[in-house]
Amino acid sequence: MRKKPATVRIARWSATHPWSAIGMWVVFVAACLALGGAAGTNAISDEESGVRESGRAGKIVHSGAFPEKAEENVLITAEDGGKLDPAAGREAASDVVEQMKALDEVQEVGDPVPAPDGKALLVPVTMKGDTENADQRVQPLLDASAAVQDAHEGLRVDEVGTGSTAKGLSETLGEDFKKAELISLPLTLLILLVVFGAIIAAGVPVVLALSCVGAAIGLSTLASHVLPETSAVSNVILLMGMAVGVDYSLFYLKREREERRAGKSHVDAIEVAAETSGHTVVVSGTTVVVAMAGLYLANEATFASLATGSIIVVAVAVLASLTVLPALLAKLGRWVDKPKVPFLWRLTMRSGESRVWPALLRPALSKPFITLVVSVGALLLLAVPALDMKLKQPGSDDLSRDISVVQAMDRLTEHFPSKGTVHQVAVRAPADRADDVKAALNGLLARTAKDELFAHDSTPAIDESEDRKVHTVDVGTPYQPKSDGARESLDLLREWVPQAMADVPGAESAVGGKVAQGVDFTGHLEGRMPWVVGFVLLLTFVTMVMIFRSLAVALSAILLNLLSAAAAFGVLVAVFQNTWAEGFLDFHSSGAVVSWLPLFLFVVLFGLSMDYHVFVVSRIREAALEGVTTRTAVREGITRSAGVVTSAAIVMVGVFAIFGTLSMVEFKQLGVGLAAAILLDAVIIRIYVLPALMTALGNWNWWPGKVPGGPTSVPDQAEPSSRHAEEQPQYTRFTVEQQAPQQSYQQGGHQQPGPYRHDASRPGFYQQ
Repeated sequence: MRKKPATVRIARWSATHPWSAIGMWVVFVAACLALGGAAGTNAISDEESGVRESGRAGKIVHSGAFPEKAEENVLITAEDGGKLDPAAGREAASDVVEQMKALDEVQEVGDPVPAPDGKALLVPVTMKGDTENADQRVQPLLDASAAVQDAHEGLRVDEVGTGSTAKGLSETLGEDFKKAELISLPLTLLILLVVFGAIIAAGVPVVLALSCVGAAIGLSTLASHVLPETSAVSNVILLMGMAVGVDYSLFYLKREREERRAGKSHVDAIEVAAETSGHTVVVSGTTVVVAMAGLYLANEATFASLATGSIIVVAVAVLASLTVLPALLAKLGRWVDKPKVPFLWRLTMRSGESRVWPALLRPALSKPFITLVVSVGALLLLAVPALDMKLKQPGSDDLSRDISVVQAMDRLTEHFPSKGTVHQVAVRAPADRADDVKAALNGLLARTAKDELFAHDSTPAIDESEDRKVHTVDVGTPYQPKSDGARESLDLLREWVPQAMADVPGAESAVGGKVAQGVDFTGHLEGRMPWVVGFVLLLTFVTMVMIFRSLAVALSAILLNLLSAAAAFGVLVAVFQNTWAEGFLDFHSSGAVVSWLPLFLFVVLFGLSMDYHVFVVSRIREAALEGVTTRTAVREGITRSAGVVTSAAIVMVGVFAIFGTLSMVEFKQLGVGLAAAILLDAVIIRIYVLPALMTALGNWNWWPGKVPGGPTSVPDQAEPSSRHAEEQPQYTRFTVEQQAPQQSYQQGGHQQPGPYRHDASRPGFYQQ
């Protein structure tokens, strides 16, 4: 008698010791959160995240050990936006200086600086302490600015700086995510209520997914001390965790429910679910994990952080599905189907074959070549805009102009351009060459003062490190970070800096800043993208060959995934590089896609779509093994798996689409891109392209092998009616060659796994 798979053994132990399994899971999640909270987050620094010349500039600046300063700027303007009354402005500025100097949080207050256009006064303020927690200490300064505003009618007093900007944006984003959570949870529950028709059954996947997200956030915090973490990781963990956590639970719960309906006991039903759905979950999770590992080949700290967070949450979701989920199902028993939602419950309990899916599949099965041409043509048409994709890093000009702190930033840079877009020139040279470096930098500044590409509202100051080896100077430009003017000023500065330092022996120079970082990051990704894409495509090919022993299936999987990814990119470009959707999605188009998104989206899409592809093609091959024609096998395989695939896709699309409501443009693009990709994959690919392609190929689908089993010319009407398992594994590998009993049994009209017969065409495999 063969040894049962590990998924079955784990599930049976959990089902027979439910309180122990549930208790260990609760302890595990609590320990992850506690340890993560105690360790704290090790965030990516500018030195670690930089690439190319801007990365070198960051390393030069870091080597100078300059003291960090949390700087605030209090801007005084006329409320109507016109010319500022000099007397009223000076009086308000005097009040600002007086109130700021009285605060314990303030280290220094500078003299008021008039704007060149005469419409504003600027009071510079330096806070005590470092910049990391300035947002938590800036409130007294904001209160002082508000008090001055109240005391001077007709004036507007804004505060913009390290702490105030971070505080304003974090509050806005915090409200965004709260709103997203308030929408996502009820929406997910509603979808699952439609799927299961019972409240507890709908709630179990959501609760389990949330626990996975919590544990993964704690573990990723610990992992950040090995691989530093970007601020977006927690958001990506929430997005991925809710999607895969709910999906994996959905697969498992639906199969366990079917087995109980077929008459099995709770433990036996859980065993069958573990051997079928549990196997699917492990294969799917492993595929997603290895695909996400491709991001490490990007050789960049942000992508390594995103890969680590995604891998952790998927691994935790797989672990939860194999361990605590069987325990919950065993403990709940038939209570999992309570309380029932009357109308929805009757829908989920309907017997007989659905009429919808055969009707949808009819074009692909009756006229496969025409359907293939039309559906592929539609996807290629959607992909056309992707040919004009432009990549740029997100910046302040991507933020919604409805945010008050963003409006204040706009007013500040309007009157004082040097406070907006800034290039940082960094030079490292021997200490005895410090005077030569200063002279060279002053010569450089003299050139920028004569060029309209640079800001002239103030004279840049040269900073010198304590050891006199490192010098920096910030050179402003009056253009927005993503504008052509900002890029031209960067290119010009990068041409002038080496010329200025040519006569300083041993000098190492570089130009950094936000614009430089965006340009360098985008260029770096374009160079690394072929390596990541190649790795993912190779992985997909090898995985499909190992599962199906068919080069045709493997090649078609790659082509279909590339097709759906290209169409999703086309949708992304059409929406975000143009202005027609700005009002609907509440964003300001920069004419570009966030540079890190296509690579991340490509990897995630391949990982998630492989889940559906393996699932559906396995069902088609299972039907083909029984000797029916390819057309019948395609019809049965897709019809039998349509319920689970559609439910899982709807959950994913719902969760991803909610991210399109957030203020940050990168999350909008991520949510819309993933939602579009999953929707296209689940609808056009699975209903039209895949069945049409497999029907057209016939037995060539399994090339270079053959479909084992009976004859392949059975008439279409000879369709077995007892196959309705949604995730039954196609093969089980034996550790040694042995002849299994050629017997099977059915219970309640449902074929149960267990007995196997030898598959002579596949050494070491046994067919169910």
